[in-house]
Amino acid sequence: MKPSDSPNAPTRRALLQSGLAAASLLARPIAALAASPPGFDRWRDGFRARALAKGISEATWNRAMGHVEPDMSVFAQMRNQPEFNEQIWQYINRRVSDWRIIAGKEALKRNEALFARIERDYGVERGTLLALWGVESAFGDPLVQQNHMRPVFPSLAALAWNEPRRKAYWEAELINALRIVDRGWSTPEEMRGSWAGAMGHTQWMPEVWLNVGIDYDRDGKTSPFGKPADALGSTAKYLVNRGKYHRGEHWGFEVRANGSTNGSRTYAAWAAAGVARADGQPLAQPNASAQLWIPVPGGPAFLLGPNFYSVRSYNPSMNYALAICHLGDRILGGPPFIHPFPGSERALTLAEVQEMQTRLTRAGFDTGGTDGRVGNDTMKAIRDYQVKAGLEPADGYGGLKVLARLRQGG
Repeated sequence: MKPSDSPNAPTRRALLQSGLAAASLLARPIAALAASPPGFDRWRDGFRARALAKGISEATWNRAMGHVEPDMSVFAQMRNQPEFNEQIWQYINRRVSDWRIIAGKEALKRNEALFARIERDYGVERGTLLALWGVESAFGDPLVQQNHMRPVFPSLAALAWNEPRRKAYWEAELINALRIVDRGWSTPEEMRGSWAGAMGHTQWMPEVWLNVGIDYDRDGKTSPFGKPADALGSTAKYLVNRGKYHRGEHWGFEVRANGSTNGSRTYAAWAAAGVARADGQPLAQPNASAQLWIPVPGGPAFLLGPNFYSVRSYNPSMNYALAICHLGDRILGGPPFIHPFPGSERALTLAEVQEMQTRLTRAGFDTGGTDGRVGNDTMKAIRDYQVKAGLEPADGYGGLKVLARLRQGG
């Protein structure tokens, strides 16, 4: 089955990653929760007995759920995931942003020893992990966690109580969240995440933390929060075990395809067929296998190795995997794609994004901040501005055309 490339595709993996955290991270701060709606207290009393029967301690229940109120806004989030129909070059530009490249280099400097250890233990390239970390949680920015994520227990309690289609799933995840507290891995106050309960540096659901997470920093707990060692070590293990990551191989390369056919061949066979790297460098590891992919006719072509598909195991989107792999290369000093996508614009610099956000805010379109990070608030502000200014398509993409029009005062 062909995977959806929509950033809001309602797959189970999308839920595990909070409806694509790259967009949701910059949502508005969560409003105060309302009082319990009718029927919730009775459900909570019944659920308490089931939780205790599954081994949750009385102390953990009282701490996390004793006075919890359901976050009823999760149902609006489920129904109204923002739709922005991005072309692939827009999708990549927004994720492989100047802010993420700069912040990724800084994150690598702070965690050089950690990434060296992960590469030694699992063979996963640091660029891949840095890119996943940057897209999923803005490199674990604590201000993002505090200001733009919601408490996990009110969200999961609402879903477990009143989401009929997957009630058993949400109840199980609520039990899993309680187990995390019971084990001392985190606290209810620290556990903030998406509307679906995905949380931490790599935006995993509680069940994934319990069954996939590892205590990589050897402090006696497997924590989604705080120091990033557990999250990044666990993600590397996931890519190896689930994604079949190949130690020592790069994800692939941009190439000049010369109309070559599809299929899987060794790099040596591709070279013999006239396929060459776009940057003129030789195709490394001639005996490794790769597949040719041309996302858009007339656009760049890529030879994709097994590690590209390992990244895709994290999110079943070709566009997502390409953005992650390219961002990892850019953080480590690689260039933009050499061959442009048809009709594409270059990505805005960090200063240009901040200028665009500032001008939009002054014009009455609230971007939720002017830090150079583009999330749902900024995209909505751009789309509203495009509609008002008569710019088509009103797609929410903030590029050179939108910035030029803002500078004109239009």
